[in-house]
Amino acid sequence: MSTNPKHDLITSWLSLTQTQAMITNELEQTLQQQHDLSLNEFYVLLFLFEAPEKKLRLQQLQAMVGLSQSAISRLVSRFEAKGCGAMQRAICENDRRGIYTSLTSIGEDKLQRARSTVLKVLEQQFSSPRFRQGVQDIMEILKP
Repeated sequence: MSTNPKHDLITSWLSLTQTQAMITNELEQTLQQQHDLSLNEFYVLLFLFEAPEKKLRLQQLQAMVGLSQSAISRLVSRFEAKGCGAMQRAICENDRRGIYTSLTSIGEDKLQRARSTVLKVLEQQFSSPRFRQGVQDIMEILKP
């Protein structure tokens, strides 16, 4: 580390973002290879699973995942397809303009299989020397 704390902070920030990008890429590749899922698709399944009654409005999912309205609609449509059946849509009873998306038992099964893969990747990445050193460097800089 240099003697310039501001430079150290920038260097640590860059290291952290590079590590995050590396982990994201690893998750994306592994999910695609092992479960035919993108990381965003995994997030949608996870958010629905954790939601009350396992359902959310499309707008909520859109905001949580950070996709455009058309992208989230296409994603849900793929999961709704007869070949997949992981999600289903329904009109909101309180607001007929709103559409709820809910997780089916097929979607839950798909999520649970993918979740164990995600946990393995995260455990592996978080235990790596590079990750641990990066966290340690940031903690050192942030000490009062």
